[in-house]
Amino acid sequence: MTDNAPTHEPLKFAYWVPNVSGGLVISSIEQRTDWGLDYNVELARTAERVGFEYALSQVRYASSYGAAQQHESTSISLALLLATEKLKVISAIHPGIWHPAVLAKFINTADQFSHGRAAVNVVSGWFKDEYTDLGLEWLEHDERYERAAEFIQILRGLWTQEKFSFHGKYYDITDFTLRPFPYEVPGRAHPDIFQGGNSTAARLNGGAYADWYFSNGKDFDGFTEQYDDVTRIAAEHGRRTRFGLNGFVIQRDSRAEAEEQLREIIAHADGGAVEGFRKSVQQAGNATADKKGMWADSTFDDLVQYNDGFRTQLFGDAEQIAERIIEYKKRGVDLFLLGFLHFQEELERFGETVIPIVRELETDLARTGDPIGVARG
Repeated sequence: MTDNAPTHEPLKFAYWVPNVSGGLVISSIEQRTDWGLDYNVELARTAERVGFEYALSQVRYASSYGAAQQHESTSISLALLLATEKLKVISAIHPGIWHPAVLAKFINTADQFSHGRAAVNVVSGWFKDEYTDLGLEWLEHDERYERAAEFIQILRGLWTQEKFSFHGKYYDITDFTLRPFPYEVPGRAHPDIFQGGNSTAARLNGGAYADWYFSNGKDFDGFTEQYDDVTRIAAEHGRRTRFGLNGFVIQRDSRAEAEEQLREIIAHADGGAVEGFRKSVQQAGNATADKKGMWADSTFDDLVQYNDGFRTQLFGDAEQIAERIIEYKKRGVDLFLLGFLHFQEELERFGETVIPIVRELETDLARTGDPIGVARG
């Protein structure tokens, strides 16, 4: 049985790739960012220079909710992998739009070209129109996660076995071998598989199948509740799942300045777009038997950052943000997935000022033996 306890390993930092127009907040406030390739290449190179280890390319197909333009996630991920040297790039993908063997083959190629830096985030899909308008089958909530569970198992099987077979409800594969396999990285069995959500079905997948469980933005109690549940499921399956947490960073010279910036973002929110987004996503939680799903309890203000990034409250000066990050690490967070208002300059500032403080605090944490994964205050 794999040890399921958190470790004193250094926190990892990731950022949202702005491959979708409109920035990461649904607001008319100025966002100095760009969804184009040149901007994203420069941003990726900056990110790996200042200490980020991962980037996540967003997936959208239909123009919606302030995101009029979008680059396809696997394509821009490959471009960023080829333009960098150390950064791992996660492609968000939808089962039902991709066949798992086709996606596995694409990632094999990207992983070979990048010497082991490709990864995937399996997104079960919440935007019904992206399926029905393309004539694709739309499954109800728990069925989408059942399909995603099969999808993840097939990815892992095709990446690690020859003559792999799988006979499930949604996929049927017999004696199939993909060559080449992913790039051989010591200590890594295959490219990282991320999966997120909030529902009971999502937590089952996170604990039973995925390598990483992504959580939308949460306060301490909200994250702890998810951590405990997914960790229990992982232990029941003899596994350890690592945890990523979404957060929107507002780093200013003081907490008061950061909170004023937050108020301005929300004051300039595109109300129609936020409401449209809320109506689409909150049906996901309502479609579950226990009414527990992604965005089910998100307020209008939360949804101005469409992955609840405000709820993590990474606001203030560098030291205040670093201290809050460490408090999350004590509760079991392994990776922070971060967004910024003005991407290039704020990501760089965060890497140069916050990450070094986090590393100092981690050293103190390891030296004092302060327990990780048990903080509850």
